[in-house]
Amino acid sequence: MEKTLNLIKNDPWLEPFADAIAGRHQFVLDKEAELTNKGKQTLSDFASGYLYFGLHRTAKGWTFREWAPNASHIYMVGTFNNWEEKATYKLKKLKNGIWEINLPEGAIHHGDLYKLNVYWDGGQGERIPAWATRVVQDEQTKIFSAQVWAPEKPYKFKKKTFKPNTSPLLIYECHIGMAQQEEKVGSYNEFREKVLPRIAKEGYNCIQIMAIQEHPYYGSFGYHVSSFFAASSRFGTPDELKELIDTAHGMGIAVIMDIVHSHAVKNEVEGLGNFAGDPNQYFYPGGRREHPAWDSLCFDYGKNEVVHFLLSNCKYWLEEYKFDGFRFDGVTSMLYYSHGLGEAFCNYGDYFNGHQDDNAICYLTLANEVIHQVNPKAITIAEEVSGMPGLAAKVEDGGYGFDYRMAMNIPDYWIKTIKEKIDEDWKPSSMFWEVTNRRQDEKTISYAESHDQALVGDKTIVFRLIDADMYWHMQKGDENYIVNRGIALHKMIRLLTSSTINGGYLNFMGNEFGHPEWIDFPREGNGWSCKYARRQWDLVDNKNLAYHYMGDFDEEMLKVIKSVKDFQATPIQEIWHNDGDQVLAYERKDLIFVFNFNPKQSFTDYGFLVAPGAYEVILNTDNIAFGGNGFADDSVVHFTIADPLYKKEKKEWLKLYIPARTAVVLRKKK
Repeated sequence: MEKTLNLIKNDPWLEPFADAIAGRHQFVLDKEAELTNKGKQTLSDFASGYLYFGLHRTAKGWTFREWAPNASHIYMVGTFNNWEEKATYKLKKLKNGIWEINLPEGAIHHGDLYKLNVYWDGGQGERIPAWATRVVQDEQTKIFSAQVWAPEKPYKFKKKTFKPNTSPLLIYECHIGMAQQEEKVGSYNEFREKVLPRIAKEGYNCIQIMAIQEHPYYGSFGYHVSSFFAASSRFGTPDELKELIDTAHGMGIAVIMDIVHSHAVKNEVEGLGNFAGDPNQYFYPGGRREHPAWDSLCFDYGKNEVVHFLLSNCKYWLEEYKFDGFRFDGVTSMLYYSHGLGEAFCNYGDYFNGHQDDNAICYLTLANEVIHQVNPKAITIAEEVSGMPGLAAKVEDGGYGFDYRMAMNIPDYWIKTIKEKIDEDWKPSSMFWEVTNRRQDEKTISYAESHDQALVGDKTIVFRLIDADMYWHMQKGDENYIVNRGIALHKMIRLLTSSTINGGYLNFMGNEFGHPEWIDFPREGNGWSCKYARRQWDLVDNKNLAYHYMGDFDEEMLKVIKSVKDFQATPIQEIWHNDGDQVLAYERKDLIFVFNFNPKQSFTDYGFLVAPGAYEVILNTDNIAFGGNGFADDSVVHFTIADPLYKKEKKEWLKLYIPARTAVVLRKKK
C-alpha cells in the first residue's frame, strides 16, 4: 500500500486529488533521477552549467562554450579583432549542439567587448552569449555587448559565511536604480553607502533586490530579462554588487534576489528569442511560446537543456554573488497553461483539472531542491496568486519546496477596503480573518503593499488615504482631517498586517514613511525623466514634515515584533472582536494587540478577559511621537480585575481607554 503524502494528511480536503498530487511528486522524483544519472551525482552537481558554458580563464588562456544546436557556424567578434570574422576566432562544433573555442593568453583582455556571429541554414545574426556574466550598453549607440570580466584583483568576500535571520524574516523590497534622491539611475555603491544604513536602522533583516538580471529596457522594472547570468551593468560592476552584498551581511542583513524564470524578453540580439535560427531553442513551440499579457516568451520547462540552464542560473547567483535566496516572480504564470489569466480559482478542483503545466511544477520543485542543496539556509519565496496548495510545503511531503509564499490576498483586501468601504463599515472580524487566513503547513510573507501598488496605474495605501492633500498638508501644524486620518490608518493597517505573520513581513522601499507619488520610469512619454523613478529621502529626514511619523512608527513596530523570540511561530489567539464597536483584540505570547477602527467613538474602560497580571503599554499608534493625539497616558500600568465568574478559566478583566482610530500593544509584566 502506498504511503499517503503529508500534504494530504495535513489537509483532508485534498484527498480526492491524491492521485494527481502523488503523480506530480513522482514526476519530480523521476526527473531528478534522470538528471542526476540515478543519483550518481547530486542535483547541485548537475546545475553547474555556468562553470562549463560561457567564457572562462584557463591555465593556457581562455575557453568559451555555447549551446546552439541549430547553428551551422559561429564566430566570436569583438574589440579584440575589430568586430571582424577571423578564422582564429571561429568556434568548433562538439557533440549535443555545443560549440567551443580555445584562445591563447593575450587573445582577449579584461574589459574587451564581444558578441557571437551565429549562422544557421537560411540566416545569421549577431548574438550576446546566453551564459554571458557581464553585459554593457554603449551610451551613444545604445547597443548591448558582452564584456570580458576578469579583473586582476577580483572582489574577495570579507564575510565567508552568513546565516539569514528568519525569526521573523523582515524584508525591505528595493530597486538599486531608483533608490537615490537624485533624478538619475542610482548605483550599487550609492545604495551600499546611503541606503543600507537606513535599512539597518529601520530594523529590517533582509533586502529583496529587484531588477538584478540584465534587461534591455529600464522601465520593465527588471521583468523583461535578456541576460540571465549578468548583473545589470547600469548600476555598476559585478564587484560593486558583491561588495554591497558583503556589506549587508556585515550588518546582519540577508540579501535575496527577485529572480525571473517565468518568462524572457523577446529581443533576439540581446536575448534568447531566436538564438541560432530556432525560435524554440529555449521556448515552448506553437501557441505556448508567447505570453499573451506580458509581450514576452515562455520557457520550455519540459526540455532538459532549458532546465539545466535555469537550475544553473539559481546556483550561479548563490555561489558567485553569495545571494541568500530568491523571490520567484510570476509563479502563477508558470503553473497554468492559461498563465492564470481569466481564471477564478474557486475550489480545489481548479488546481487539479489538467490545466496545469506539470513541467513547470517539476522545474520549480527541482529549483527549490537545488537552492537548498547549495545553501541549506537559503530563502525561497513564491509570488503566486492562485492559491495552489503545497507551494510552500516540503518536497518530501508532496509540496513544491518553497520556504514561503506571498500572502497576496492581504494587499488586495486593504485596497478594496479603502476604495469601497466608508470608515464605519470596516469590520474587524473580516480584517482578522483576512490576515490570518492561510494554510497551516505553509509559511507566508504578509504585506500591506509592495512595489505593485507603487507603480503608475495603481496607488499606494497612503495615496489612497490622503491623495492630493499629500501636496498641501504634510507640513507639521498644517495637517488637516484627511492627513490625520491617513496617517492613523497607515499605522494601524501595518501593525495589524505585521503582527499576525506566520513567516515574514515585507515592505517596499519608502512605503514605510508614506512616500508620495507613483513610480514612473524614464520613457518616451515623460521625456526620459527620472523624476518619479527615485526615492525622496529628504521627506522623511525633514522633521518639519509629517512623513517621519510613519517612518518612526515603522521602526518601533519592528522592534516590538523582534522583542518576542520566534514571534512568527507563536500562536495568535483572538480575545475579542465587535464589528459594531469596530474593536479587535488578540494575543501572541505575552503581547496583547488592541485596535479601535471606529472613526468617531472612543471607549472608556473597554474590557477584555486575559491572563491575570499587570500590563504595560509598549506601542501606541496615538503616541504624539507618531503624529497621534496622545489621548491615553501610556505610563500607566494596567492591572487586571478579578471576576468570580471567570475564576475557573483563570481569566481577569483588562480595562482600557481606547481612543477612536488607534491601536495599542501591551506586554504582560513578569
